[in-house]
Amino acid sequence: MGVYSEYLSKGFTFDQLNIERKIQLKKIAQIRGGRDILVYASDIQNRQGAPVSIDFSDIQPFKDQISNLKGSAIDIILETPGGIGEVVEDLIKLVRSKYDDLAVIIPGTAKSAGTIFSMAGDDILMSSSSSLGPIDAQMMSNNKRFSADAFLEGLEKIKKEVASTGRLNPAYIPILQNISPGEIQNCENAQNFSKTLVRDWLQRYKFAKWTKHSSTGLDVTEDEKKNRAFEIAEQLCKHSDWLTHGRSVKIEDLEKMGLKISNYEINTELNDAITRYYTLLQITLESTNMYKLFETTETQIMRFTSPQVNTNKENKPANVVINYDCPSCKSKYEIQARLENNVPVNNSMVQFPKNDIFVCPKCSSSNNLSTLRLQLEAQTGKKVL
Repeated sequence: MGVYSEYLSKGFTFDQLNIERKIQLKKIAQIRGGRDILVYASDIQNRQGAPVSIDFSDIQPFKDQISNLKGSAIDIILETPGGIGEVVEDLIKLVRSKYDDLAVIIPGTAKSAGTIFSMAGDDILMSSSSSLGPIDAQMMSNNKRFSADAFLEGLEKIKKEVASTGRLNPAYIPILQNISPGEIQNCENAQNFSKTLVRDWLQRYKFAKWTKHSSTGLDVTEDEKKNRAFEIAEQLCKHSDWLTHGRSVKIEDLEKMGLKISNYEINTELNDAITRYYTLLQITLESTNMYKLFETTETQIMRFTSPQVNTNKENKPANVVINYDCPSCKSKYEIQARLENNVPVNNSMVQFPKNDIFVCPKCSSSNNLSTLRLQLEAQTGKKVL
């Protein structure tokens, strides 16, 4: 039986999931020689339509969890779709102001700004199923998201075509009329910002202990470190190489660039502990409306989306609708939690179970909703009927 199936069969409650995650975090820390450990994770599938990306609101909880730690070296387990590069810079400053030794563990996915974050580690730990991603800046204009690198590359192609033909294709005129010099400069600045962070951090941290060439045994110069960091940053930022911002960059891709990655699957005990923690994390995200988690072995800060609350004539909570995914078969349900007796039962929805045990009609798995009940009652100040 796989780890995922094993945990699903146990039917853990929310509190039990929290306890089991802590157990695995402590195992990881022990195997890693007693290093501090911090989890910074988001629901990258964004089941709740929540703000799962790295943003400025993450700084305070991140700082809070760091303040609970007392060691001299830290491992950060990272799971994120990306976000704001300036926030990543601030988070790394927080970590590096306290720790000289940082390792970033990627059990699943750390894309875009998450990849930039990883480049600040003295070590990057991944498995064959882990992935980073391209770091080409993503821009917004006229409610459209696009790659800054692809945008600049497109302009360059137009310039070359004009230079070679001596004329501007009329089809380009309406496109160019909607582009301001400021937009072009913003794209260039965003690209340069991503590259600068990666170059500086690789040279300062990842390459700090790179002193000998493995192939020749010769000393590694500072210019060689600088050039290698430059090449890696350029390649990660080059949209034309990856074609899509969501492309997965695997261990073998990174090693081809000249970036050494530690494959934690080699250590059977460590691989088991990380796999178990990550599985428990995913089950937690799947079975609740949690969308972000900041966690150490002893403490945690969780962020949840607010359920849809319908009010009565006095504008007080009367009825709550929860979007719920069965952790076992992924079937989607709307659960109605009535807070007043006079609220009509919606027969198209599942009613919140009186004993807190929701039995999935499709796969018959039992799911304990007691923690969800407590959360709803705390948010609304009323009892779920």
